[in-house]
Amino acid sequence: MTETNGHAPADAPSAETETAASPSSDTKTPASDKPAETDKLAQEAVENRERWLRALAEMENLRRRTEREVADARSYGVTALARDLVAVADNLRRALDAVPVEAREAADAGMQALVEGVELIDRELLKTLEKHGVKKLSPRGEKFDPNFHQAMLEIPDPSVPAGTVVQVMQEGYTIGERVLRPALVGVAKGGPKAQAPASDNPETAAAEPSAGG
Repeated sequence: MTETNGHAPADAPSAETETAASPSSDTKTPASDKPAETDKLAQEAVENRERWLRALAEMENLRRRTEREVADARSYGVTALARDLVAVADNLRRALDAVPVEAREAADAGMQALVEGVELIDRELLKTLEKHGVKKLSPRGEKFDPNFHQAMLEIPDPSVPAGTVVQVMQEGYTIGERVLRPALVGVAKGGPKAQAPASDNPETAAAEPSAGG
């Protein structure tokens, strides 16, 4: 007769062995989390690219703005000095205009040398100004342009088209593409209007009445 001592058979697996043999739940990442992680990385890549493109555009704008500022400083950095030198040129021209032509012709050698010296200084001053982008405006005979001229009076003159500059009281100057000082002018009025361009259509030209008709 077999006796039982209350112990399990030696070959029966224990609960601890079964627990150790079972796979752990945290040794693998669930497959459902992988697409979410991929989408997150893709979104970060897109955002990083957008930030990089914005930074690149800002750097390009800064480069262009700096180039413009350097060009303006090179072209217009002498504006204050040029304005003062223009006043000197005005005084030299007034000194030359104060000497009548008859007085120059009748002057002795010393007086003629003095006048020629002032004329030489006047020419050299204008050349120096032009070297730095400053040019004189002498618009006599040109059409009035409010961007460069300042009308001081209207002069009746039917011999020229209305709006023509017929008198220059003070010459103007430009520096680069800007007006350093507008020319003070007198503008003609009462003259004929500017002629319209001739028509290239022979039928239209034939239909227009002649001046004698």
